[in-house]
Amino acid sequence: MTLKKVLIVLMMFALTFPLFPADSAASSCYQKTSVKKTYVNVSVATLWKDTSAKRQIDQPILKNPVNMKAWTAKMATVKDRLWLTGKAETQALYGQEVTVLKTSGSWAQVAVKDQSTPKNSKGYPGWLPKSQVTTQPAAYESCEKARVKANTAVLYHDKKTSFMEVSFNTDLPVIKSETNWVQVMTPANGAKWIKKSDVRLGNTASIPKPIGTALLTTGKQFLGLPYLWSGVSAYGYDCSGFTSSIYNYHGIRIPRDASEQAKAGTAISKSALKPGDLLFFAYSNGKGRVHHVAMYAGDGKMIHSPKAGKRVEIISMNTAPYKQEYAGARRYID
Repeated sequence: MTLKKVLIVLMMFALTFPLFPADSAASSCYQKTSVKKTYVNVSVATLWKDTSAKRQIDQPILKNPVNMKAWTAKMATVKDRLWLTGKAETQALYGQEVTVLKTSGSWAQVAVKDQSTPKNSKGYPGWLPKSQVTTQPAAYESCEKARVKANTAVLYHDKKTSFMEVSFNTDLPVIKSETNWVQVMTPANGAKWIKKSDVRLGNTASIPKPIGTALLTTGKQFLGLPYLWSGVSAYGYDCSGFTSSIYNYHGIRIPRDASEQAKAGTAISKSALKPGDLLFFAYSNGKGRVHHVAMYAGDGKMIHSPKAGKRVEIISMNTAPYKQEYAGARRYID
């Protein structure tokens, strides 16, 4: 191969897989830094309570890349999904920042920065395979973000060849924006392309303050999605993963778990409920420990991700056992 051909090949590679932004707009947000952070490097990482042996059907999510569709399809029975209760803790999305707390063999215990919990001041803790995170220079912190608004979206190498499917709420730095496409920087795989119609551009500070009906509309796009313990992605939500993810998409951070969500925001009487308010349910006819959360949908109805074997649905608040277990409501927006 001649020198000229070698140079052409190298130029084509650099354009397709840039190690740093090449255009002027991208250069303005790229900042060379010695500061390193750890990011999730799979589409959805499942965090576990410990490193003990997992089931054979969990293998699709214990490597890199993960296959969420294969995993959820393998859990064909309610028993398969109930097994996760108390074993899986939460999930984190591609590109989400985590803090490594400790390691053990091929596993790392991390804390998910954007998921608040009293369990750890650094974020929601849990164990995952080390291969599912990457530590990189935090060089794109000031870039505009592209947040996935579709249930799922595909990242492409070159606008034609798919690289990875990612979930709703995945948030990646933008290095180039075109009419129909956005180029984003991934945690460890260089620049990729995503359809502009699948994302919302901006930063948390620029997200319009939502009204309750906007939260409700976002929640409705997941109607029919099967419940998944620990889930925070469009491949399956648990009850509080559903509500916290919807609020997070609209720029409002609330605690990860229902019991903590019930302590935040402002208490609202049942007679003053508005769409978007969160409803809480507790054992002992509403007097005991909070165990479930739903979102008020108006007209005495609620939308929620109920339990293993069920799907995201809209039902009457008077449906048993929720009518008997109602424990109050909270509002997080003015």
